[in-house]
Amino acid sequence: MNEKAITCKGLTKRFGDFVAVDNISFEVNTGEIFGFLGANGAGKTTAMRMLCGLSYPTSGEAAVAGYDVFTKQESIKKNIGYMSQKFSLYENLTVKENIRFYGGIYGLTNGELKEKGEGLINKLGLQGESKKMVGELPLGWKQKLAFSVAIIHQPKIVFLDEPTGGVDPVTRRQFWDLIYEAADSGITVFVTTHYMDEAEYCNRISIMVDGRIDALDTPASLKQRYRAETMDEVFYALARGAKRSAD
Repeated sequence: MNEKAITCKGLTKRFGDFVAVDNISFEVNTGEIFGFLGANGAGKTTAMRMLCGLSYPTSGEAAVAGYDVFTKQESIKKNIGYMSQKFSLYENLTVKENIRFYGGIYGLTNGELKEKGEGLINKLGLQGESKKMVGELPLGWKQKLAFSVAIIHQPKIVFLDEPTGGVDPVTRRQFWDLIYEAADSGITVFVTTHYMDEAEYCNRISIMVDGRIDALDTPASLKQRYRAETMDEVFYALARGAKRSAD
């Protein structure tokens, strides 16, 4: 994994006097599952929006799939998939209609839409629900469908913003099986989550505290560094350190 899917150096986002993302630097390898962790308000979503070409940075440098975040935002959007923390499909359209709609946005031909759409429905076991309104599906099925639609065009990178919020533990594990499968196919996965146990599923993780990246390494290395048995303990150690600095 020598190629870099994402490079980021000194990336900063200010809103007036408030610094939401504070001079962050990191790299993500191609095909990696990269966890972007932090408490609510730590700056995760703001950083992700800049990397997705949805918001201009205030300063710094970054490239996603080889495209500059300042000058090539449209090229970035064509080469990524994105799933927001709020459910991102249309609940008043059927499963099939959502697949066709988003596949069309991602530039798939009619032939590709038919082949990939049928394959997606079969893979998720939604044959009996394909003509149902998405709003009628259980939350777990909605989330798995939203993820599958986000990568239907086989993007170079998929950004997932707290994708498993509110779903039960079994469905969360099934969702991560889909993530592993995507990574095995060559898609780089950039995922934010506030579930510390999900950090264990990532190749590497960064932990944001107050807009900064305070730690970045493999889960095993971070637990060893902080003499912790779980990622929860690592997170609490970092949070305590930030609080002591503020005091």
